[in-house]
Parts: sequence; structure tokens; C-alpha cells
Amino acid sequence: MTRPTRGPGMTGPSVVSWPYPQGGLGGNPNLPPGERLRVLLVEDDEGDAFLVGELLAETNSGIDLLVATSLSEARRRIAGVDCVLLDLGLPDAQGLDGLRQVLEMSGSAAVCVLTGRTDEHLGIVAVAEGAQDYLVKGQVDGILLTRALRYAVERKRADENARRLREVELRQAESARLERGLLPQPLMSTDQIAVHTFYRPGRHAALIGGDFYDVVQTRPDRVDLIIGDVCGHGVDEAALGVELRVAWRALILAGVPDDEVLPALEQVLMSERRLQEIFATVATARLDLNAGRATVRLAGHPPPVLLAEGRVTPVPAPGGLLLGVRPRRPVAFDLKFDTEDWSLLMYTDGLIEGRVGAGDERLDVPGLTRLLAEPASRAVPLADLPAWLVGRAEQLNDGPFADDVAMLLVTRGSGR
Repeated sequence: MTRPTRGPGMTGPSVVSWPYPQGGLGGNPNLPPGERLRVLLVEDDEGDAFLVGELLAETNSGIDLLVATSLSEARRRIAGVDCVLLDLGLPDAQGLDGLRQVLEMSGSAAVCVLTGRTDEHLGIVAVAEGAQDYLVKGQVDGILLTRALRYAVERKRADENARRLREVELRQAESARLERGLLPQPLMSTDQIAVHTFYRPGRHAALIGGDFYDVVQTRPDRVDLIIGDVCGHGVDEAALGVELRVAWRALILAGVPDDEVLPALEQVLMSERRLQEIFATVATARLDLNAGRATVRLAGHPPPVLLAEGRVTPVPAPGGLLLGVRPRRPVAFDLKFDTEDWSLLMYTDGLIEGRVGAGDERLDVPGLTRLLAEPASRAVPLADLPAWLVGRAEQLNDGPFADDVAMLLVTRGSGR
């Protein structure tokens, strides 16, 4: 029989590698198919370790075996293995305590117990602790050992996949709850205007970000709009976006003076953010339907775009400072609607940050204006215009946007 040999770069008697045929499993049809596996045997008895190696070699198992004679040595060698085959009697760990330590450091590797103890109760407890299998020395041959190791690896992978799937499902459920908070139904009863909303997460694993919007009507002739973006992606940013939206709605319904709404919103942001670097951009508009005008305020947010009388015009409101950087009241801008047929598009910067072509040029507000002025855009129903814009912008970007995109399209009359 072939004796164990030292592997490249291995020193001391505690770690050895076993030479195996490289032909896979073709020589033994009784074994399950699969790729080559790396197995770490933690065994302090040289004779038992040699026997395990011979059992695997005789069956042409497709398993590369490393042997460590102690738990401390195994800790240094465990990286990259598919399975750990553990003896419960080691110099530095005994029984279930050793198993628990191996399970803690094994990561995604499967763990099987190989011991001389024929204690059925111990086997049940070991599996309950997290071991994939419990094998007794002298009761397994090469085929059974190989099959047990491969099945253990597959069970571990299945468990890991199930865990990851559950985590994805939980994230999706959490994102759905947060999305309902970020993107509410407009609180509006008037039929003088129509509101079309749009939201799509970026390509960050479809993780919802901090984009939010809201629409609130407080009088028959007055409708307030907001769209905003908390920097970053994830649950914390989305939760902060929900807080800002709810706070804004409460301020509007409470009749807080116009000039005090955004400063109060900034106070909420600064008190609730988890890091001092977190900021938000916001655009608000108060529509006076009887007077045919709107008051627009920007806090570091891109300007709304007005569609009226066949023209597409960015609203020239002062840009203002980001919320959470240096408190300062945004400057109000009065927008006059010269016709009863108009649309006001409010959006987050994810829509305009995509590239145009192969260079570094961004779409930005002028590019968005050009898209809205294209003859093809005029044939698109207003309710479908936000989705059409995203599609055209992604064509220019040569791929999906990295950032979230939210839009509010408010229309009156024919809308153009």
C-alpha cells in the first residue's frame, strides 16, 4: 500500500497529503458522481489517518485529503476545504466541545464525525449540533465513506442555499414594507390634475434605496408635492427616507408655514441619521390650481421640468444646499403656468446620472430635456412617459442604471 507523503510546503508530522489517481470516478460506478473535493481529516492517530487515506484511494474517490493531528493545526488548514472529517478524541479537544469548535470555524464546509465511539445517543446529539453525518471507525468501507463525504457536502450546500434564499425572501419582504412607506398613494381628491408615479431600484441586488415621493392635497385648490433622495442604498437609508416622507406629510397637514417645512425636515434628518455624512436632496412644489402657478423649492435636487405649449423647459429655481450639510432655507421660486395644458416632471438624480455613449458625458438635465423634446416622446401616453424615459436613458447608458429612479409626473389638461 502507498504510504502518505508530505505535500508541497508542509512541515512537521501533523499535516500530510495523500497521492490519488486523477481520473475522477470512472473506475467505480457504485460511487455518486461529482467534482474533486478537498477534505480535511482531523485525526491524531497516524494508523487511522493512513487507513482513511487508503480507503479513499482504493475507490478512486476523487477526493484530495489533508490530515491534521490537532484542532489548532486544523484551524490553520481549514481554509478552502469542502468537508471536515473529525475525530472526537483529540489532544486539544474532546467530544462535542471539539465538534462545536470545528462547526464554528468551518464556514461553508460540511462537517462529518468519524470516531471509534459506537454511542448512538452521541451520534444523534452530534447531528443535532450541526454535523452532517456520524460515522464509526471500522464500520465504513471506501465506497460508503466516499458517498457519505459527498452527500454531506451536497447537504451542506443545500442548507446554505436554503439559508441564502430565506435571507433574500426576508430582504424582499422588508424592502416591500419600506417601499410602501417611501412610495405612498397620493393623498388627493381633485380631478383637475393627474399624478403618475414611477419607481425602480438600481442594480444593487435590487436593494431599495432612499428615494421617496409624496402628494398631499390640503385644500380644493392646493396640492403639495415632494420628491427626495437619501444618499446610499439599504435598509437604513430606506428607513430614513420613510421618516422624512412621513414627517413632510405631517408638516403639510399641520399647516406649517411654507418657509418652515424644509428646515423642519432637515432637523428630522440630522437627528435620525446614523452617520453625520448622511444627507438628502429634496424638491418640493406647491400647486395653486386656481391661480395657475406653483412655488418650487430645491435643496440640492435637480430641477423639475415643465412641458407646456410644445416646449420642454427646466424650472430655473435656485439649486439650494443639500439637507444635512449646512442648515439654510431654500429660496422659493414662483412658476407661472401660461396655459391650462401642462405637465411638471419631478425626478431623482438616478435618471440623469447615466452616461451618454462611451465617454464620460452624463445625461444630466440638458440631456433629459432633449429626450422629452424628441418627436417620439410626444407619441407616448403621459402615464407611460416615465417608463419610456428610463428605457431611452438606459439605451444611451448602454445598460441599467446603478442608482434608483423615482419620478412624479403631474399633468393638467392635455399635459403638453
